[in-house]
Amino acid sequence: MTSTGEVEGRAGPPLWWVRRRDLWVDVTLGGLSVVECGWEGVLFAREAGLPTAAGVLFGIVVGAVLVLRRRWPIAVVLVGIAVAPASMGFLLGVVGLYTLASSEVPRRIIATLASMSLAATFVVMYLRTRGDVEADPTLVVVLSGFVAVALTVPPVLFGLYIGARRRLMESLQERADSLERELSLLADRAEERAEWARTEERTRIAREMHDVVAHRVSLMVVHAAALEAVALKDPARAARNAALVGDMGRQALTELREMLGVLRAAGKPKPVVARPAAAPVTAGPARAFEDGPTIGELEVLVGQSRTAGMAVEMLVHGEGAAYAAEVEQTAYRVVQEALTNCHKHAPGARVVVRLAHRDGEVAMQVENGPCDGTSAEPGLPSGGNGLVGMRERVLGLGGVFVSGPTDEGGFKVSAVLPVR
Repeated sequence: MTSTGEVEGRAGPPLWWVRRRDLWVDVTLGGLSVVECGWEGVLFAREAGLPTAAGVLFGIVVGAVLVLRRRWPIAVVLVGIAVAPASMGFLLGVVGLYTLASSEVPRRIIATLASMSLAATFVVMYLRTRGDVEADPTLVVVLSGFVAVALTVPPVLFGLYIGARRRLMESLQERADSLERELSLLADRAEERAEWARTEERTRIAREMHDVVAHRVSLMVVHAAALEAVALKDPARAARNAALVGDMGRQALTELREMLGVLRAAGKPKPVVARPAAAPVTAGPARAFEDGPTIGELEVLVGQSRTAGMAVEMLVHGEGAAYAAEVEQTAYRVVQEALTNCHKHAPGARVVVRLAHRDGEVAMQVENGPCDGTSAEPGLPSGGNGLVGMRERVLGLGGVFVSGPTDEGGFKVSAVLPVR
């Protein structure tokens, strides 16, 4: 039933009935009770010396009370007890006690009214049977007690059972509804986590693609610009630059093929980039890159920038060690992206790359001085994601990332990664 009283498009039952079937059951029982009490009213009128019509009318009123059993069960039982001396309301008393016992009425009230009904039935039965002079007094007491118990105890016990069963079913239904709501919430949260994971994977894939492509293409642009400048003046140097452009292009294609191959191999994910402690690690193709670059390849990376014409110096402090793959790759990518930014934004500037192996951490710093003012801008586009990607990588491993301009007019990028 809805809040407007509609059940499946039809008007619901009136008054206190929850279902239309309950209404018809109560009306039927009330009709049977009216017929019974009306007949018993005739006998009562004869015994009391009252007009038959008055006895029938009284019986009809008493029998019709049974229709109210769901609304006022206590009143129905009290009426049954009150008319017991008139030998009236057998169905009224039995059904009333059953309804009372199965309702939400406190047990002490049920016990009190059941005891009153038992006593009333016993007294009425005893008074009506003791007038027989041939009856044994003990037999009258036993018979009266048996009838009283038979008319009182079974309906009360059956009502208690039905009430307990109804409450159990309601409790189970509530639990089922609660579980359904919880499952719905869990499903919504799972969908949110899945969407978050997909977003994280897309972000990480974009970051990897940016790191791989941006550096190689930046060097290719620098070499192409140099090739254009010396093509007529120095054919030998132009040939070397052309060869370097080709090497850079092949390296970029190789790394892209490896990355795309990993993305296609969704059934064999390989974890590389670590997540924050509170973030769930999701299975997916972008978890791969286990065979990514390492700290040992930084010399080669710096050498490529030197070949492209950058004045870059690399300083290493401390003894290197074998770090986790995600630490090695993050350190390499930070230096790589910092050098790419130097190519884009600081042409002709002197660059210093510092790498420090410490107890429990590895630190890297890329610092460039001011531009010399003579080198031409390479015209490389910038998406503004380089520093953001470096910061995400470093913070994802629980490290520290700092970047900003220096007092000398240059720019500095520093990162510290924990190795444990």
